[in-house]
Amino acid sequence: MKLKYQIIKVLNNNSILAKQGNDEVILLAKGIGFQKKVNDIFEAPANTKTFLMVKQDVDKKKTQDILKNVNPIYIEISSEIIRYATEKFDKVDTKILLPLADHIDFAIQRLNEGMTITNPFTKDIQLLFPDEYEVAKKGKELIQKMTGQTINDDEIGYITLHVHSAISKEHVYESMEATQVIHESIDQLKKDLKIEIDSNSISYIRLMNHIKFLFLRLQTHEQLQMNISDFTKERFPFAYQQAENICLKLSKVLHQDIPHSEIGYLALHLERILSISLQNEN
Repeated sequence: MKLKYQIIKVLNNNSILAKQGNDEVILLAKGIGFQKKVNDIFEAPANTKTFLMVKQDVDKKKTQDILKNVNPIYIEISSEIIRYATEKFDKVDTKILLPLADHIDFAIQRLNEGMTITNPFTKDIQLLFPDEYEVAKKGKELIQKMTGQTINDDEIGYITLHVHSAISKEHVYESMEATQVIHESIDQLKKDLKIEIDSNSISYIRLMNHIKFLFLRLQTHEQLQMNISDFTKERFPFAYQQAENICLKLSKVLHQDIPHSEIGYLALHLERILSISLQNEN
């Protein structure tokens, strides 16, 4: 037996806000809103995508504000980005639908007004979350196809963070702050030591891969099997101190302690980068 829905609002020909029992949902399907009216009762087609809306009062108000102000085409685009993400990852939280649509809508508004918003962490985001970045690149293609607008790589970086938040326990702002910690720590090292660090180098990519898996270990509460912190602290005291500082900052933005064992391996990656960069300067 098919579910029956009551229309709350027709967003456009392809999207509807509806009620089913005590739940509010967004329904997306080609032509689903055509000639529909508020309070109509209908059955959704078999190919309809359904997104359950939040019930908390604060979040519900945000939802209503987004639905009121965002062009529905960006809800469709966000739905497709979620579909791409679902094909790539095991579990995707579809609650990113409206925040992502809101972000894309705002990005296109800025683009139309001739404003360029830069993202200094784009390269780091790409290295930290390469699979999410690939999904976000498909989002760029969708935006181009459905609106004729072309977003830049910096906006792809921001969409990447939304995708990452949908497959992890981190919120967008936490992922952004964590990326900022890494970027600014490396940047400070470059200034203090008067060296250049190639973000395309194998050692830098290995560092970012290590941090990516550090984030994953924190989510799954997995511990490293070996602890080399005492060794690296004695052998590479400067790199160890930098790693300790980075982990302390990360623990604050991620709101959880980082195991002592992680510092040693991070220090080892930092030492490799610093030694190569210092050799290149001489």
